[in-house]
Amino acid sequence: MKKNTPLKLTDDIELTPDVDYKAAGINWYPGHMARAIREIKEKLKTVDIVFEIRDARAPLASGNKNLESTLRQKSHFIILNKANLATPNMIIQWEAWFEKQGTPFMFIDCFDKGQMKKMMAMARTIVADKRRQSNPEVPNPKTQMRLMIIGLPNTGKSTIINMLAGRTAVKVADKPGQTQVQQLIKIDKDLDLLDTPGVMPPSLAKEEHGLWLSALNAIPDDVVGEELPAKFLVDHFRSLNSKEFKERYKLESLEIPTEEIIEKIAVLRGCLKQKGALDLERVYKLILGDFRKGELGKCCFGVPPKDE
Repeated sequence: MKKNTPLKLTDDIELTPDVDYKAAGINWYPGHMARAIREIKEKLKTVDIVFEIRDARAPLASGNKNLESTLRQKSHFIILNKANLATPNMIIQWEAWFEKQGTPFMFIDCFDKGQMKKMMAMARTIVADKRRQSNPEVPNPKTQMRLMIIGLPNTGKSTIINMLAGRTAVKVADKPGQTQVQQLIKIDKDLDLLDTPGVMPPSLAKEEHGLWLSALNAIPDDVVGEELPAKFLVDHFRSLNSKEFKERYKLESLEIPTEEIIEKIAVLRGCLKQKGALDLERVYKLILGDFRKGELGKCCFGVPPKDE
């Protein structure tokens, strides 16, 4: 089988893949996102703090560098959601890196009510401290707060809002890009929340980031297709010799080519057409679905940048 140029799948693991991923040129920036970024910048002056929701499995790639300079104008709190799906030892490394950057952050599982309460307590402290600095003569700053939630599609913004509201305040959709307008939501008497559409950066810093974000479902499958992200995931778990991946699909070894692993999964899971032909489209969807539900084990894409 033809081999291609080695690709750094996780910044610290090199693997010679069976697929030329770089030819894909993955990017996604529909027109409503440019409008959404303009509206975010316009509304920043009306809020006290910005929650930037990221995916804990890709702490940098799921951020939006296009908004960094804008967010310096406001209290900025980075929320790394889906930490329950991320590799614990990598979270420790990322926490140490974020600590050095100076921007408040927290790794959470948004379904954990205790973590959600801690997140909001931290946010209120950040806002109260900022108010005291701005008006030191006021001994008891007001407690009312308006926060804005931003982030890439499918990082869990809608679920976080619903958890905070204690009701279905916004619709949760599996497909990225469903929210296309801002909406103001009353959480309680002291808290208003401005929800914004998921926005991607106009371009991705590294080509492999498109694969990471496609696998995480930040970029829709109908933009990229299921084949490349699914094959990337098989390459990724093959490079790690993942015990969970092998057990999930009852594979004896991952020391075989990606295509062969996919064929074995197709047979073992009954992804077959008439006369026993392999239904590869079905197996690609199966692998992506299992990964997104956390059934292939915890993982992280990328490692913290080294200090210059």
